[in-house]
Amino acid sequence: MTTEFEPTPFGLPSDGGGKDLGVFMPMANGGWILSKNAPPLDGSYAYNRKVALLAEEAGLDFIMSMAKYRGYGGETHHWENTLDPTAMMSALAEATSRVKVWTTVHTILQNPAVVAKMIATLDQISNGRAGLNVVTGAYKGEFSQMGAWPEGIDHDARYDLAYEWIRAIKALWTEKSVTMHGQYFTLDDCMSDPKPSTRPFLVCAGTSKKGMRFTSEEMDAIFLSGGDPKELAEASRRAKDDAAELGRTVRTYSMMTVVFGETDAAAQATAEHFRAGLDEEALKGMMRAYGFLDSEIGKENAFVAKSRSTFMAPHVLGTPATVVEQLGELFEVSGIDGLMLIFPDYIAGLPIFGQEVLPALRARFPSRLQVAAHA
Repeated sequence: MTTEFEPTPFGLPSDGGGKDLGVFMPMANGGWILSKNAPPLDGSYAYNRKVALLAEEAGLDFIMSMAKYRGYGGETHHWENTLDPTAMMSALAEATSRVKVWTTVHTILQNPAVVAKMIATLDQISNGRAGLNVVTGAYKGEFSQMGAWPEGIDHDARYDLAYEWIRAIKALWTEKSVTMHGQYFTLDDCMSDPKPSTRPFLVCAGTSKKGMRFTSEEMDAIFLSGGDPKELAEASRRAKDDAAELGRTVRTYSMMTVVFGETDAAAQATAEHFRAGLDEEALKGMMRAYGFLDSEIGKENAFVAKSRSTFMAPHVLGTPATVVEQLGELFEVSGIDGLMLIFPDYIAGLPIFGQEVLPALRARFPSRLQVAAHA
């Protein structure tokens, strides 16, 4: 039942070299800035379609959606309006022709046979551009509101469930029928056709010891947290070494918010404007989702202090030339294989990135297609 076939994302093996640059799609209102002063972002399909087309026009490699089922509230009602990720990415696959389309599915919400069919369909719509971001679930309130949080399931047990889940999906993508009697899932002579044209690209963000081993055994790439180049270098090394122990390779990615300005000072002023508009109640909602008790929310630990910046991911600020310099240093020092980009205003930021940043980065850090062309 565990038949495996390796993916050929971007037309290359998973260790084909080059850097992948993509976009974290703004499919929830408010985007990734917890501020009343951030540019309006409604998370609508119309907005996301524009973003997808701009990403493809710019020459970026992939677009990825998250899956979110409960927002953080506050004055901005942050992330209370969200789209279904796979339905949205299927539509965007039809709207685009080149950029890779990666959706997100929570393992505790969807039966593997259903997901196997969903992603095979996305593969067909996209002509082989499909990818799947696997999330094991971390925020109990998001799932207990719909009666979908298994009682007594801790962190490690969620990964045990995820192992069964993804192995069932891989088998359904390759075998005529699958019979599996696991602890969490049961398949009896289960069939799923059509098969994907090529195994969809698999990525997750599990950075705990068990999460990293899950990535090493089952995934093609991992999203690492943090924006410090040296810390990312160490995390990337650990992930690659862990996979190498199993005779596999994984690609390492991180996220980055890009704030442009006509000058570096102007970009810094924009960031300060965001900070001045921090949505305190939305911040508290996010803290609760991460498992903080109300009595702990006001304590200034490192996580809370970072969140008070309003940025939900690491960020770079400045003119396009400064952004090129900062991202170039990040790639050189960290050795990561790619970045997923976030913008306060995607419609304004993506064309600047595509015209004034991406060509310089591609010259220094070619894409996988460029690497293949010169191989």
